[in-house]
Amino acid sequence: MRQKSYYYALALCIAIAFLFQFAANAQQPTTKKQQFTLSGTVRDATTGETLIGATVKIQNPENRSGAMTNAYGFYSLTNSQGTYDLTVSYAGYQSYTKKITLSAALKVNAELKPASDLEEVVIRSSDRKNENVRSPQMGLDKLNMQDLNNVPVLFGEKDVLKTIQLLPGVKSGGEGSTGFFVRGGAADQNLILLDEAIVYNSSHLLGFFSTFNADAIKDVSLYKGGMPAQYGGRLSSVLDVKMQDGNDKEYAFEGGIGLISSRIKAEGPIVKNKSSFMFSARRTYIDLLLKASPDSSIKGNTLNFYDINAKINYKFDDKNTLYLSGYFGQDNIGIKDLFANDWGNTTATVRLNHVFNDKLFSNTSFIFNKYSYAIELLSDDNNARITSLIRDFNIKEDLQYYAKNHIIRFGMQATHHQIAPSDITTAGNSSFNPLSLRKRNGLELAAYVSDEWTLTEKLNVLYGLRLSSFSLLNPGPAKTYLYPEPRVSFSYSLNDENSIKAAYNRNTQNIHILTNANTSSPTDQYVMSSNNIKPELADQVALGYFKNAKDNAFEFSAEVYYKWLQNQIDYKDGAELIANDEVESELLYGIGRAYGLELYAKKTRGKLTGWISYTLAKTERKFEGINNGNYFPARQDRTHDLSLVGIYNVSPRWTFSANYIYSTGNAVTYPAGKYNIGGLTTYYYTARNASRMPYTSRLDVSATLKAKETKKYRSSWSFGLYNALNRQNPYAIQFRDKKDDPSQTEAVQISLFGIIPSVTYNFKF
Repeated sequence: MRQKSYYYALALCIAIAFLFQFAANAQQPTTKKQQFTLSGTVRDATTGETLIGATVKIQNPENRSGAMTNAYGFYSLTNSQGTYDLTVSYAGYQSYTKKITLSAALKVNAELKPASDLEEVVIRSSDRKNENVRSPQMGLDKLNMQDLNNVPVLFGEKDVLKTIQLLPGVKSGGEGSTGFFVRGGAADQNLILLDEAIVYNSSHLLGFFSTFNADAIKDVSLYKGGMPAQYGGRLSSVLDVKMQDGNDKEYAFEGGIGLISSRIKAEGPIVKNKSSFMFSARRTYIDLLLKASPDSSIKGNTLNFYDINAKINYKFDDKNTLYLSGYFGQDNIGIKDLFANDWGNTTATVRLNHVFNDKLFSNTSFIFNKYSYAIELLSDDNNARITSLIRDFNIKEDLQYYAKNHIIRFGMQATHHQIAPSDITTAGNSSFNPLSLRKRNGLELAAYVSDEWTLTEKLNVLYGLRLSSFSLLNPGPAKTYLYPEPRVSFSYSLNDENSIKAAYNRNTQNIHILTNANTSSPTDQYVMSSNNIKPELADQVALGYFKNAKDNAFEFSAEVYYKWLQNQIDYKDGAELIANDEVESELLYGIGRAYGLELYAKKTRGKLTGWISYTLAKTERKFEGINNGNYFPARQDRTHDLSLVGIYNVSPRWTFSANYIYSTGNAVTYPAGKYNIGGLTTYYYTARNASRMPYTSRLDVSATLKAKETKKYRSSWSFGLYNALNRQNPYAIQFRDKKDDPSQTEAVQISLFGIIPSVTYNFKF
């Protein structure tokens, strides 16, 4: 029945597209004026960085039109012959204005100067005015990197993943964790991209830090629904993170020194105005503190991570630019003479931008990414080393064509996946046997087309189709899955400051994580679709109301969504997931549903800025063999999530900020009874996830003091208190027999953090 509904939805999308085309053609007035195209690139005048999402407008008394720059700062718009006022604007920058005459194809490259604090108050009112209202895109949140610097987080480290957890529809994986859940999806159903390369494990130190060094990041976009057709491979969200290109004007250095970690970034021109580099590195030094400990049981232990971001680009001419970027990160945790655990990500991306003409833009990408881990047992009689990896080779071709009232995007993608589940090597005296599980290989192909269409002044539509396939390449029975993925969203403007939006999209997923934990962990096992494991499917519908007020100083949105999930994966009770070559026999397959309401209010200007987000949601799963085949709450099911973020600029030197969170406890399975066997207490369980952890409530505060600036040097001090109210939030619940009465059972709550102070010195020159 659900599959029939899907085909009805696909047919409806196609019918609506044709209906729109007919309606638009009927409304188009005939005109004798010739049409010409204005195109170019928008950059930061001080660094040469391309500006993503800058607004370009042309207008005269008779006509007006606008466009926004793409992910590489390129824009294109077409309008009638005439003389226009051109305005290019971007948040935090002075506007660029120029008088132009459109009598032939015209190229205008604009360089915007950063605004002073006084100018910024004026400029922001016109930047991307009402774009969040007019755009047909739904479920999109973009992080302001300046706000990211001021949001207080654990250990005082600027963190992309912890900041997005303060947005509506995004749920934290737990205290201190960078894992997150979006609109009822599991942690592995988020597509996390760094310069187009997939990041499979996005956390350091078991989730206390994310893999993203904020110093190296230029743009962060989170798609929670209505995903554009160029994205695929995951069910719930896309987190698209782009690295900075590097300053092609002059050399610059910046960094920070904190209590447990430090970071440094260098950038500058290789050939001035033509080529640049960016290099950023970060490392914790907890292990150095452990070495200095007088306690011999601590002195030899290991606890650290480091990561490196690097990028270079070369501009051959106005039509061709080459980018090379990469990331390498590694974690090391170990207890001497017992075990050592290390894991990390490696990515490399080569991209060529080519402008065919003033309407057609191309990006060709070659991408490599790898995630691997190793666990080593160090005791004499149990010496063994366990390794695992997942590796991808990816080639993409993405093209954008700019027509009158249309932005048409189309392309292809091919990804070769390889998974090495487990290799166990042992020493001669080890009690473990060596084991090597066979590698799995798969080929994922996709082709897509989408059109962002401005039908009228009030109505905009973004519709498209992605066709994806997955083929299992291992010896044995061949298996290929082919799925169409329609996506469509609309926005209807009631007036300049109010709109209603609706969206439908389908996504498929062929790489799956098997885990018993709430969030991703280093030892998660990856599997791919096979003869037994079908691709996961998700269909989502959403409806929203969007409003701006006070010339965009205030933004408000309310969205409701419903998501159907098919071919969901869980495990049998007592399943063995690690080092099991027949792991598919331990799995169960079922369905799920998720629905909710998201409210979001944001203040963007003035001394006090910030936002309030609230999510009311329900997430359930259904498997034969679990809970008698009835729906039960998923682990990430939480009824209420509330976040309040405030940033107050007291003076040009002092900034205070705070955030408060409240959330219902996670769904959890508590024991229903116990019995004693040979003097050992064994618990038994009934309904899956029928109980709740206690609620979480936390207040974080921070203050930033800017030192007096010189022409070439800037610095600041950041002070923070994580969990300022010292609330013992639940991390885990353990059950045990009471010491004075073993027939009674007591629950013991484990909490990770009380108050944690942080101090960081930041510098730039």
